[in-house]
Amino acid sequence: MDPSTLKIVVLAIALAMYALVIAFTHKKAWIALGAAALMLLIGAVDLRTAVTELVSWNILMIYIGSLVIADLFIYSRVPAYLADKVVDRSPTLGIAIVAILVMTGLISAFVENVATVLLMAPIALEICRRLKLDPAPFMIGLAVMANLQGTATLVGDPPSMIFASYAGYSFNDFFFYAGKVSIFFAVQVGMIVGALFFYGYFRKLQKIRLDLAVETIVSLVPTVLLVGMIFGLALISFLSGEGLHVTSGILCIVLAVLGLIWYVTAQKQPLEKARELVKGLDWETILFLIGIFIMVGAITKVGLLDDLARILGAFIGDNALLGFVVIVAVSVLISGFVDNVPYIIAMLPVADKLAKSLSLAPELFMFGLLIGSCLGGNLTPFGASANVVAVSLVKKEGRIVNFMEWLKIAGPFTLFTTAASALFVYLIWK
Repeated sequence: MDPSTLKIVVLAIALAMYALVIAFTHKKAWIALGAAALMLLIGAVDLRTAVTELVSWNILMIYIGSLVIADLFIYSRVPAYLADKVVDRSPTLGIAIVAILVMTGLISAFVENVATVLLMAPIALEICRRLKLDPAPFMIGLAVMANLQGTATLVGDPPSMIFASYAGYSFNDFFFYAGKVSIFFAVQVGMIVGALFFYGYFRKLQKIRLDLAVETIVSLVPTVLLVGMIFGLALISFLSGEGLHVTSGILCIVLAVLGLIWYVTAQKQPLEKARELVKGLDWETILFLIGIFIMVGAITKVGLLDDLARILGAFIGDNALLGFVVIVAVSVLISGFVDNVPYIIAMLPVADKLAKSLSLAPELFMFGLLIGSCLGGNLTPFGASANVVAVSLVKKEGRIVNFMEWLKIAGPFTLFTTAASALFVYLIWK
């Protein structure tokens, strides 16, 4: 097959894959793997290259390890205990709700977003039951704050891991890079704006006081594992002096295995429960990532991303601000309706090339891409997995959240937090 024909075929397969993923989200792993298999069959990429170069096994090890540790952290009830303490120490219910939302975000910076929402939801729902409050706004708040902070660190969410793998970022680089504050602080600016937004939204509850029974901690061991993972990744970053070193993935897997051994032995949990914990991990996303890594690798190899970079470059010209605004705005709109993982993988090289063509720091456009695509998922009730879970939990309480109700709260939140974080990035990295 000649190069031009191959490029057309690869583009057709890619478009078909994206359409099918949107139409059949619950089958996205098999769709992505099927598309990857077609890339191998038509010769866009060979099997050896796909396995050894395109699939980031280190990222997958970090993701799997952090998922296991997150589940054990939830089992320990430490986050629930902390949330109950926050409510107990808060002078009013409105302040308590905002504090819980901020805490949800901070936990989500190190624990997978859906797991964080599932962890904090019982506390939110119990508060709403006791005071006969509408649970929808509180649950929407949990989801959007979790999604916001998932962008802040290397282990917060798959898009951050993908960015780290592409840009060669270490765990520490998310905090400071090239002598400048990095993406973590941009997200915190958004978090402050988001907290102020919800403080205004829940101000009518400022006079209500609530007493909540404090949760009992099962064990501090998972907390030690989580802290060990965070500091271990930071230490590896410092000692290796490079981006995502392979020992980062190994560390996460080792700590996860130690956690499972503790779960079975010290906690005397049946081996079957440990198997169920592992079986219940987000394997769909893991398989989806493998397929997308290969698919986007093939798209890159045939030159389609170079073509896209040239088209965008022609539109943007030499206007850096226009380029930044376009990347952020388009990312928000697309990620509100489409899974941001394949979008991030496909667009990172484009953002990188565009920035370099304008003699800008690549971080300017890549951070804009990361912020827009991750925060854009807050825009709709199906824009992120955490949103779907939150709506489902509210439905179990007998309350249906429709699209416009979600947009009424999440729309302004997305606009304000994205604008604040993006402005911070532009001022620091321009």
